[in-house]
Amino acid sequence: MSRLFFIFLAATSLLVTQPTYGKPNIVLFLADDLGWTGLSCFGSDFYETPHLDKLAEKGMKFTDAYSGCTVCSPSRAAIMTGLTPAKLHLTTFIPGQNRPFAKLNNPNWTLGLEDKYITVAEALKYGGYRTWQIGKWHLDFPGESVGPTGHGFDFSQDRPAGSQGHFLSDEAAGDLGLDSNYATDYFGKLAAKKIADESADPFFLYFAFHVPHTPVTGRKDLSAYFGGKISDGLLHHNANYAAMVKSMDDAVGKVVEALDASGQADNTLIIFTSDNGGLTQRYGKHDNFTENLPLRRGKGSAYEGGTRVPTIVYWPEVVKPGTICDEPIIGHDFYPTLLEITGIKGNEEHNEIMEGVSITSLLKDSEATLERDLFWHFPHYHAGGDSPYSSIRSKDWRLVDFFEDGSIELYNLKNDIGESHNLAANNPEIAEELHQRLKRWREDVGAQMMTKNPNFDPERQTEVVKGKRKKK
Repeated sequence: MSRLFFIFLAATSLLVTQPTYGKPNIVLFLADDLGWTGLSCFGSDFYETPHLDKLAEKGMKFTDAYSGCTVCSPSRAAIMTGLTPAKLHLTTFIPGQNRPFAKLNNPNWTLGLEDKYITVAEALKYGGYRTWQIGKWHLDFPGESVGPTGHGFDFSQDRPAGSQGHFLSDEAAGDLGLDSNYATDYFGKLAAKKIADESADPFFLYFAFHVPHTPVTGRKDLSAYFGGKISDGLLHHNANYAAMVKSMDDAVGKVVEALDASGQADNTLIIFTSDNGGLTQRYGKHDNFTENLPLRRGKGSAYEGGTRVPTIVYWPEVVKPGTICDEPIIGHDFYPTLLEITGIKGNEEHNEIMEGVSITSLLKDSEATLERDLFWHFPHYHAGGDSPYSSIRSKDWRLVDFFEDGSIELYNLKNDIGESHNLAANNPEIAEELHQRLKRWREDVGAQMMTKNPNFDPERQTEVVKGKRKKK
């Protein structure tokens, strides 16, 4: 069945009801590898993020917000579909990597976002929204270029041809009339121009940054500025990384300025979050790019540093300024939230399998609660993290199930946010109950499990081969 015909069929069951809150513009900012303490309003004593700090002052901070996975592509797919990576079978970054001599083999996972799922962009588009995507996508199958416009976006723009890392070519920057060839600056100006030029109908802007992902290279003037700020005792002290974060914040500022100038700020919902925790080391090289303390570890790991992320929601007249919510939320909650806010019912068949829940009640009342558990499933190795695992968070408790040796770790996050005291042996009943819930969830969503590797070689188990498997 062609994608076009599939969308036509889907559109026939995309229903719209009278929106409870009108139809606000929606801006969803997604940082790339920004850890929990990666903003000054979330605890950094070195990074400067005045525009995001101001959004937090005027909106709501979520202290216990999570990405759907400890690495990027699965988290992005979860945001787009409202489904967990485990259910999507898209459980690591595209194209992934393989360790042919490790103890366990990867499952036959899906290397891209399948077109059978109705994305949030498609739902909003058929509900009357213009849909724009700017920046990183990272959801296409290897060798394919369907891109965001194949998944519901009217407009999409990533880095122009000839770009290297975070920099546009001098030729491209000149052709575009830019005074900087830093890609993040370009994206900010592009987003601001879209807002200024096209304001007739409500819009959904998905602005997905490439920063502060590697390569850790900032704009020279900003890197020099932060280099002069380094001193002993700081939580963060990488000048190039700080420059990347500052450029990201400046781009957010350009978007907010454009909303203000066009008179749309009071009718715009802004969400800022990240695709996973900060990368503390690269492939075992101990680069020390950033730090997620007091959280343990970072991107690719089984611990809080891999998935807990800074999240801000700004929504005038609904979100009380300066509020803080400590109820756990996760990336795939945004899709059902946007459906409720806009009054768009979406696709009924897709909604039936959606796993995220609306957090609108939290936006109206930061003391509200959501009675549910959160789950993660990562049946892969990652060179910047730990061994493969699944995990569950239930209120203050978090349990991790490691696949290689079958070990269980249990932490009380209220008393031990750094996950330094494994309480599984002291609380066997709690550990068993959470472990059973985790296993039932894996069965319910059809989570793919790893298998024993007959070629296991202890001397070569860390050797990495990048994924080259074709679309299944």
